[in-house]
Amino acid sequence: MSADDPQRRRQGSEEAEFQDSVRRKAERRLRARRRGDEGVWHWLGMFGLVGWAVAVPTLLGIAAGAWIDRRWDGDISWTLSLLFLGVVVGCLHAWYWISQERNGE
Repeated sequence: MSADDPQRRRQGSEEAEFQDSVRRKAERRLRARRRGDEGVWHWLGMFGLVGWAVAVPTLLGIAAGAWIDRRWDGDISWTLSLLFLGVVVGCLHAWYWISQERNGE
């Protein structure tokens, strides 16, 4: 393959376009972060992330607790216990994501 090979030139061109695209996106993100310009879509996305971060562990706790309660008799309600644990884990997870967003990481 020679240096003037059309395939090599096309590959170099595609690589340059990709690098340019990545550079532009990074610059746009840095500008938005410096401005603090976080629009409604950003906050709706964050709201959704926090909601799912709490909902998923809570639902998993309920499902696991209900399964344990059906399998074994006991004095305590595993459903309520694991529901509480799921809410706590979910809130800690949401707090982590919000603190990461606030710190700009």
